[in-house]
Amino acid sequence: MEKLHNEIKSLIIDVLNLEAITPDDIDTQAPLFNDGLGLDSIDALELGLAIKNKYGIVLSAESEETKKAFYSIQSLADFISSQQ
Repeated sequence: MEKLHNEIKSLIIDVLNLEAITPDDIDTQAPLFNDGLGLDSIDALELGLAIKNKYGIVLSAESEETKKAFYSIQSLADFISSQQ
């Protein structure tokens, strides 16, 4: 699972152009939005598209499951694993 965590961290850094951050700087358990990594709704759209392209998973913005999946790296990895 750690490999998937690092893939997701790298994907976030690449897609959102977070050049000052390394995968080691991102806490696997920390929230992706607000107090954690500080992402916003535009970032979520870009990240959702990148996940769709990389893992072939279609995410629904209205889905409660999707909202829970985007909480942290850990929850996102769990969601991706469950969909593959």
